[in-house]
Amino acid sequence: MSQPILSVRGAEKSLGGNPILNGVDLDLYCGQVCAVLGPSGAGKSTLLRTIAGLEALEAGSIVSGGQSWDDGKHLTPAEKRRVGVVFQDYALFPHLTVEKNIAFGLKGHFSKDAVNARVAELTKQTEISALSQSYPHELSGGEQQRVALARALAPRPDIILLDEPFSSLDRRLRADLREQTMKVIREAGAAALIVTHDADEAFETADTLFLMEEGRIIQSGSPAEVYCHPVSISSARLLGDINVAPGRIENHRIETLFGTIKAPDIKDGTAMNLLVRPEALRESETGAEFTVEDIRIRQGRQRIRITASDGTHWIAELPLANPIKKGGILRLALDESAMTLLPAL
Repeated sequence: MSQPILSVRGAEKSLGGNPILNGVDLDLYCGQVCAVLGPSGAGKSTLLRTIAGLEALEAGSIVSGGQSWDDGKHLTPAEKRRVGVVFQDYALFPHLTVEKNIAFGLKGHFSKDAVNARVAELTKQTEISALSQSYPHELSGGEQQRVALARALAPRPDIILLDEPFSSLDRRLRADLREQTMKVIREAGAAALIVTHDADEAFETADTLFLMEEGRIIQSGSPAEVYCHPVSISSARLLGDINVAPGRIENHRIETLFGTIKAPDIKDGTAMNLLVRPEALRESETGAEFTVEDIRIRQGRQRIRITASDGTHWIAELPLANPIKKGGILRLALDESAMTLLPAL
């Protein structure tokens, strides 16, 4: 595998004695789009700001292209890093037109003709050519986001950093703009790192996910890998609803509501948690019996809150083709290929 364009090792930073980054390791490769997903306060934006050079590490290192950007003692200034940043609030200059906002980082480094050509190229690519002489206050949120992206790409950076770039947009616009933004970034050939608290956004943009909690990366991998094979309950919950059922291994098996599941490689007596995604449950005439407590329609499917015969609460996700009635009885079977067994901590 080629060398990463960005390598973060053991990154540490605190605020008022409270750790914000707690030994973060992360690699980003040329042309790759990665997402750092975590709840508010996980340290995502602080990680991005240290990579951009806007904040310094207290320990650890950030290296790009064989050059040290930050080793906890010496800091390469932000303007000397080949990094473009799209901030959550876009941070456009209110007194400059769209054209001049995009050109801001180019002037003094290129000829006037070269600057004008680059601005024209980017306004066309981001579909804002007609807005070149407009000011930020005259633009919609989606238009401001496109200007911010064009400005970040203008100097042809090696790395693009995006801090919750779509969070202030409505759902439909967010989906459309996310698709366009990823297309532009991939065409530019830059590596990109997106920080977000939105699992859907992370899935739809990233080649690799880094799950972050309390200043640590708790799991990384492809979207499919981290979703289907969580290493902890925390990891699983960051990516969506999860049902958790405790049990204990006996005779290399574990008894569940859905029957016996074999666990030949796990020591007898081990306390385990069975993790089941809502979509891993399916209707079956011979399945476990549940009482339907509540039903919500979500993205064309039924999201059903149910209670098992032992009093435990579950969530199932089923197709709309067979509508479920509240208060009724639902029999469900488990797709064992879509469940995870983890040691109980």
